[in-house]
Amino acid sequence: MNKSELIKTLADEANIPLDDAALVVNIFFNSTKNALLAGERIEIRGFGSFKIKEYEGYTGRNPKTGDSVAVAAKRLPFFRAGKELKEFINR
Repeated sequence: MNKSELIKTLADEANIPLDDAALVVNIFFNSTKNALLAGERIEIRGFGSFKIKEYEGYTGRNPKTGDSVAVAAKRLPFFRAGKELKEFINR
């Protein structure tokens, strides 16, 4: 499912106009992104949680040439499925 399919499903299920459904979905995603950017953990009971994992920089190697390459530190979003979602998927 992509974003436009999610918007259509929300509009159909809630019987609201597509524009209103798009606004709700966009607010949800923007709020989620802003919370992660601020370093907050997001927990949606019954679904899962999102958090940012921070990785330190390291010296890697270019596999083609064998030269050393400095890999910068990075922050990546991480999702962990909740117990109810896992049980639902594995019924």
